[in-house]
Amino acid sequence: MMKLPTLSPAWRRAGADAALLLVLGLFMGAVGPFGAALMQAPQRYAYWVANIVGGGLIGVLIDETLGRRVRGFAGRVAVTSLVMTPPVAVYVQAVARMMFGPQRLPHWPTFLWQVLVISVLVMAVRALVWRAPRRVVETRTVIAAPAPEAEAAFRAHLSARRRAARLIAIEAHDHYLRVHTDAGVELVTLRFADAMAELAGAHGFQVHRSWWVAADAIEAVRWRRGSGEARLVGEVTAPVSRTHAPALKAAGWF
Repeated sequence: MMKLPTLSPAWRRAGADAALLLVLGLFMGAVGPFGAALMQAPQRYAYWVANIVGGGLIGVLIDETLGRRVRGFAGRVAVTSLVMTPPVAVYVQAVARMMFGPQRLPHWPTFLWQVLVISVLVMAVRALVWRAPRRVVETRTVIAAPAPEAEAAFRAHLSARRRAARLIAIEAHDHYLRVHTDAGVELVTLRFADAMAELAGAHGFQVHRSWWVAADAIEAVRWRRGSGEARLVGEVTAPVSRTHAPALKAAGWF
């Protein structure tokens, strides 16, 4: 079986431009602006298709050479449209002579303005079609599982039942701690400062002067008007203070 030749990207883009200009020409033929609505339908469509496709190709040539040097969507469309207007105006007059015979010369300021308006429309539509989609980069904070020895010293204070359980949060109450795990809550006689020292190498955050939460236990963080709260697994909610919020914010939670 004979293999068909593959078109290069440049030819595929040129074909797409021609198809777009054809569609725009048919649209303008249907609308019939600038008095063209008085023409018979076949003449009107032929006139606008010839002008939009031919004039548009002039604009594409200018855009791909001069326009690409201009930064910004609006600036590029404006420069291309202004530069293409004079040659396109001459081209449109040539099309009119070929289709309808000798024509009286138009009022050039008005005529150039009309050509400029159509040029801006065509080039803006083309620029929007070829505009690169906005790149959306999704970031996610990945928390590695804590090393066993990082929590070993603190876990030694827990009962055998909860020593191997998932650590969720620690809440300070006077001279004891309320330890939240997936195996339940346990009270431990220990100062909060000592617990923080023992958990210095663990993956977690002190979110309040009396709360520490495990990083992998956080489900969501809400922050509003200078204070917030962290929703944890097991329907546990921990307050987030202004002092300790930056660590959570740096981790991407809000």
